[in-house]
Amino acid sequence: MLENGASPSSGSISMSIEPLHKSEPASAEPIESSTRRGVYLIPNLLTTSALFAGFFSIIASMNGNFISACVAIFVAQLLDGADGRVARMTHTQSEFGAQYDSMSDVMAFGLAPALLAFQWSLQGLDKVGWIAAFIYVAGAALRLARFNTQIGKVDKKYFIGLASPAGAAVIWSTIWSMEKFGISGDQLSWLMVILTPLIGIMMVSPVRYFSFKDISAQRRVPFFALLAIVLVFALVALDPARVLFGFAFTYALHGPVMELWRFVKLKKQKTETSA
Repeated sequence: MLENGASPSSGSISMSIEPLHKSEPASAEPIESSTRRGVYLIPNLLTTSALFAGFFSIIASMNGNFISACVAIFVAQLLDGADGRVARMTHTQSEFGAQYDSMSDVMAFGLAPALLAFQWSLQGLDKVGWIAAFIYVAGAALRLARFNTQIGKVDKKYFIGLASPAGAAVIWSTIWSMEKFGISGDQLSWLMVILTPLIGIMMVSPVRYFSFKDISAQRRVPFFALLAIVLVFALVALDPARVLFGFAFTYALHGPVMELWRFVKLKKQKTETSA
């Protein structure tokens, strides 16, 4: 009787223990498969190229080659705009690509422009100079972190705060155009010590900017639009430093101007409603 009564309990023990041993390979399988998955080549290669351009800009700034540093950041902007569009067009978006792109942006549009501004103009101001440059870097990093948390939660037609590539464009286009005018950084240190941290603050501001992400490459456009693009290319080719300077400041200012226009319009509507 004792043996007959013991056999069911021993069988139940073996059945309860068996799944514990089988659960280990099941949990290990996703980890192994994720390490073998790899990354998409083309978009991440473009991101790596943007990272390289940002690093090259830092080296050029340290060596006093300021125009080369400006051009390198501009190239990084073109590559940064291409990697996201290529990923969307080829359906190769990934969480890794998004995070890697943010790390590249911190280098190319955070550190590189700040060091460029510091080497060109701010280093003569001692502590005030490097603090102004740091505010810009912190603004760029915070802007990118906030952008990552807002993906899929905000309207893709707008950026909340000045985008870091656009902020970098204000810095490098100013320096490039001033170099073309023959104006040195020491002569404009008072301007750069205000402009550099101001751009950093604008990047973390709640001001909305058009993102142009709703423009599809597969959608038909009027013939006049193609002609306008050709004219823009012609203007940039004639005087890239000053034309890009105008574009950068126009984009940076359109956000506050639009917010002011919305505020005035809303206040006018409230006044008409109350009346």
